[in-house]
Amino acid sequence: MAIPSANGRKIQEDEGVAIVNGGEEDDMGFDPSAPPPFRVAEIRAAIPKHCWVKNSWRSLAYVLRDILVISSLVALAVYLKNFTWVFWPLYWVAQGTMFWALFVLGHDCGHGSFSNSSTLNNIVGHFLHSSILVPYHGWRISHRTHHQNHGHVENDESWVPIPEKTYKGLDAKTKFFRFKIPFPMFAYPLYLMKRSPGKSGSHFNPYSELFSPDERHYIVTSTICWGVMVVLLVYLANLVGPLLLFNLYGVPYFIFIAWLDIVTYLHHHGYEQKLPWYRGKEWNYLRGGLTTVDRDYGLLNNIHHDIGTHVIHHLFPQIPHYHLIEATKAAKPVLGKYYREPKKSGLIPVHLINNLTRSIRQDHFVSDVGDIVYYQTDDDMIGKKRQ
Repeated sequence: MAIPSANGRKIQEDEGVAIVNGGEEDDMGFDPSAPPPFRVAEIRAAIPKHCWVKNSWRSLAYVLRDILVISSLVALAVYLKNFTWVFWPLYWVAQGTMFWALFVLGHDCGHGSFSNSSTLNNIVGHFLHSSILVPYHGWRISHRTHHQNHGHVENDESWVPIPEKTYKGLDAKTKFFRFKIPFPMFAYPLYLMKRSPGKSGSHFNPYSELFSPDERHYIVTSTICWGVMVVLLVYLANLVGPLLLFNLYGVPYFIFIAWLDIVTYLHHHGYEQKLPWYRGKEWNYLRGGLTTVDRDYGLLNNIHHDIGTHVIHHLFPQIPHYHLIEATKAAKPVLGKYYREPKKSGLIPVHLINNLTRSIRQDHFVSDVGDIVYYQTDDDMIGKKRQ
């Protein structure tokens, strides 16, 4: 039954649960917010045991592969730097994509899916993430919070929805940079420093509310490693010149940031059918994880280590990236309609541009009330006249 809310929006009542601005059922009447008829343990049991096995040597081989590609691109760029500027745009995109690949391997270290050795995970994670100006432990801990609270309106950490009251309190400049492409696609450095609108804390500050007192020494370590990389970049700028370093590292860094923001956003937004967000008693780990979306990135799937295969990763982040495709295939019969088959991509995933732009244009905030909520649109932001 639907009843009008105080501000004219519709609130659906389903067995006493408030569902605000509900999504649409599919042609078969499937409601994505309905509690699933299976448990996490049933999904886990369907995944072959070898998919859980972590092979340190195999993981290190991926690191070596990426470093060799990055080094080769740098060598080629230095060799050709005086010949033609036609090469630079190709280099920027290729190298920025490889920086993103490094991030994904460091991401595996943060989850412990890189190796059974926490020491190896932390050493490699610091090396990879510091090299692309990501504070490893600061990111690792906040990302753990994201996985533990995925799909929760208040407690999630990555691209979390903005409650309506908080949204209406944002100034015009903040709304513009948060919801006008391409600005949201370069938000990650700001997120590391200030988090998302409505939240506070820095990934570099050991006393940030992101971290518990017994985690502070980790943050000091990762911030120092980040600082060492900054010093190294300053030294290299003096050695080779700021313009060459900007071309070799600076522009690829911003391409990497764009990849990071685009891919992580599309993991949780922009599906063709509206997907729910939860709070209160309606949230649990399984229901939150099932709002995650798999994406096909075509040629890039292998380059960025199948991070688009994201549903099973969110439910079981301990599974190494090289087993995610097989694990997903095995789990699909259990997941049923709660698994949304990704739209097939060509070599380049241009089909995702529409998903990205449509979602950022219309997914602005969620209601302050209701245990199951869906994104709503600010008509003023899109220039639509109110009725």
